[in-house]
Amino acid sequence: MSLKLNIMENNNFIITINREFGTGGREIAHKLANILGVKVYDKNILDAEMGLDQNVTSKKMYQAEEKILKEIAERESCVIVGRAGFHIFKDYPNAVKIFLIADTASRVKNLCEKLDLSKAEATKMVKEIDERRDKFTKQYTGVSRYDAHNYDFVLNVSNIPTYHVAVFLAQNIKLKFQQNAE
Repeated sequence: MSLKLNIMENNNFIITINREFGTGGREIAHKLANILGVKVYDKNILDAEMGLDQNVTSKKMYQAEEKILKEIAERESCVIVGRAGFHIFKDYPNAVKIFLIADTASRVKNLCEKLDLSKAEATKMVKEIDERRDKFTKQYTGVSRYDAHNYDFVLNVSNIPTYHVAVFLAQNIKLKFQQNAE
């Protein structure tokens, strides 16, 4: 499935995906990007692109990532996973900001299956990583990632296959851009 988006001002669009840990957000981002025919940018790719070493402070890393993400947005359409993308692109007319949530039981189940963890290990990871992501977001943006007003779509993906979530998002993103073009 391929989807061409009708964008107003320029041909570039940015899709940001923030997610609770264990929702399958990274997998959904890759499937969505495949449907839209664009690249995915996440922490691992950005770190490699920037050539960051272990001595870079979190503040410098965030500033470098923000700069690179804005440069990417100028040259191409893409899907951005995490990195407080919803905040970086809050004023971009061609940005669609998404937050994926799921109930804790679904997230723990996903992690147990994908990472071969015990229920206790997965539960601990969910709590710790969600807290770390929330702290990162608040520290660098001054807002909570849980505030639904930061997003165009907040979607509970509990027990929904990742491909179906990606198709749903692609179809609704297309509708959003069509409405903006009218």
